[in-house]
Formats: sequence, C-alpha cells, structure tokens
Amino acid sequence: MDPQREAGRQQSPAPAPVAEGPLRILVHKSSRTLALYTGDRLLKSYPVALGKNPSGPKRNEGDGRTPEGEYYVSVKNPDSRFYLSLGLSYPNRLDAEKAFLDGRITREEFRRISRAIDNGTSPPWDTVLGGAIFIHGFGAHRDWTEGCIALWDGDIRELFALVKVGTPVIITP
Repeated sequence: MDPQREAGRQQSPAPAPVAEGPLRILVHKSSRTLALYTGDRLLKSYPVALGKNPSGPKRNEGDGRTPEGEYYVSVKNPDSRFYLSLGLSYPNRLDAEKAFLDGRITREEFRRISRAIDNGTSPPWDTVLGGAIFIHGFGAHRDWTEGCIALWDGDIRELFALVKVGTPVIITP
C-alpha cells in the first residue's frame, strides 16, 4: 500500500449517530468541541468555532463572546444564511438577572426574558444583552462568529436532523 496515496484519499464520513432517547448538547469552549449525548452516553463530538472574542461569558450585544450557561434549542431554522441553524435561548434567566441587578436592562426587559424562558420560547433578542445566538454551519476553522457556535456544514446537517426544539444546551468555559 502506497502511504502517499492513502494520505490523499478522502475518508468516508462516520455514520450519523442514532439517538435512543432524549438528547442534550454540551459545548466546551476551551476545547472547541460540541458533544452530543443521549443520557450519559456520548453519541458524537464535533469541532466548533466560537465568537471572535471567546474568553469569558457574553455580557452585551457586539462583544464577540459566546455565552456560557444552560440554554435550550428555541428554534430551528432550515433557511439560515449560515446553511442550517439551531437558535439558543440566550439570554437565559440568570443572564437577565445579572444584567437587571447591574442596571443594564429594565425590569420590563427582565420580565419579557423570564416569560419566554417560562414558555420555552426564544427570549427577546432586542436588549443590550444581544441575542440571536445560534449553532450553525459555515465552518469550524477558526473563531469568527459574533458569538455563535459554528460547525462544518456536514456536522450541522447531522445535528439539525437529530435535535428538536427544547433540547438542552450547556456551554462551559
């Protein structure tokens, strides 16, 4: 077998994972990975790219940071400009509470965010906290997003097919 010829050969993609129960997503910012679990069983891990300024939790719109905390998939967008996308429930209640106590959002904005979380819908994305944080395609080659989590198109296609609205997403430093 010619090693150069073997190195140049494209490998077949791994088979798509099969979910046998509720899914959850765990994103590790430090290792730039997204892990898909069913129960305690790891189904698959994917490389990701993050916001342009990935260190630390997201605080404000335009800070280039990817949020940290517990969220859920609040919307699926098959017509995303970034191929396919899964919208996250950022800001969550804790993000909103911190911002309210710091005086960065109003009581009414805090209530709007809380109501959305209580209803399992997308929170308002029009506050100083920002929003419209998605897991989407267009490549995991380097940190380039405004705070989203980017995967290779084949990986988001696989994830998009498996994940339902309501799927928990935990993002760790």
